[in-house]
Amino acid sequence: MAIARPVRALGLAALVMWCFFVWQLLKPTASPVRPGGGRFATAERDPNMDPTGEPEGVLTYASKEYAPGPAGTARINATLLALVRNEELDGMVQAMRDLERTWNHKFNYPWTFFNDVPFSAEFKKKTQAATKAECRYEIIPDEHWEVPSWINNDLFVESAKILKEQDVQYADMVSYHQMCRWNSGLFYKHPALADMQYYWRVEPKVHFFCDVDYDVFRYMQDNNKTYGFTINLYDSPQSIPTLWPETEKFIAEHPEHLHENNAMDWLTDKTRRPEHNAKANGYSTCHFWSNFEIADMSFWRSKAYEDYFNHLDRAGGFFYERWGDAPVHSIALGLFEDKNRIHWFRDIGYQHIPFFNCPNSPKCHGCVTGLLTDGEPFLYKEDCRPNWFKYVGMG
Repeated sequence: MAIARPVRALGLAALVMWCFFVWQLLKPTASPVRPGGGRFATAERDPNMDPTGEPEGVLTYASKEYAPGPAGTARINATLLALVRNEELDGMVQAMRDLERTWNHKFNYPWTFFNDVPFSAEFKKKTQAATKAECRYEIIPDEHWEVPSWINNDLFVESAKILKEQDVQYADMVSYHQMCRWNSGLFYKHPALADMQYYWRVEPKVHFFCDVDYDVFRYMQDNNKTYGFTINLYDSPQSIPTLWPETEKFIAEHPEHLHENNAMDWLTDKTRRPEHNAKANGYSTCHFWSNFEIADMSFWRSKAYEDYFNHLDRAGGFFYERWGDAPVHSIALGLFEDKNRIHWFRDIGYQHIPFFNCPNSPKCHGCVTGLLTDGEPFLYKEDCRPNWFKYVGMG
């Protein structure tokens, strides 16, 4: 008996749909395109995909000598540091809980909070409840926060308009410029940090994913490290067009500050993103993302860095452009410090939206191994770690 034409048509359609469904399941999955061509799965393999353990070198583990308060005799002069507003309380507590759970409940290093206005009673109560360690609440001196007298306000307003037209974020927010300047060259001068040598910068709403069992501050001290980072990105060249020219002026005036084992190649690379180098007038725009940084303040207090910051401060780019502390710190470290004293903390799982550092380790939970971003695929081109690995290594 012949099958009716409509039934044959429906059967054929069903077969086609079934084949399409099977093909969708079995076809190769494309990965996000990475800069320089190729696909993420095959080009510039992320080292975080490889098994990750603790760093090589001298490591100090938790003991009863890290108990809270005066009993904690093993702690060195170091603090967890946050510049934070009262209204950012919930995000700060969330970040504290992450870091306390993964690391600080073992070591009980103090938290030092900075604000340009007094902290509220609620802020103090809730942050202290998030840790067994001491919490300190400090106000930034007016002379460290105010716009410097040599900045022309009319020029700032006009410059901010131009930056906004170029889609530079926060260009017209005076407080953002003040924050960048303070983080660049003034925070370590606060009296509350006079006796401190190391700090770990923590911002509201960041996440930590991996259990860390060694004292990271002692690691820095015992292994002769100056600076530690997790994420290494390209900056917006529109925000810093004269930062490198001013840096070149400074180098010409102070060649004695250049370290013989510097990372100049990393700072000036133009093969990977030549348009960035061109727009930033010779600077690759590669920088350590300083919302996470573990550092020895002795470097910021050195004559080389103080001379450099004062030169930049007088040039006015913290206000006339949008020089951030990330490129300023990174350029200084890349020029005036031994590049082997800069450490990639690959074992510390970290997120500041929209980027991650997520290692392949059984100690990590809550992030996807090797994921740089959960944002749009084009964000992968912002990764400058391959340049760092190329010119410096993974130490």
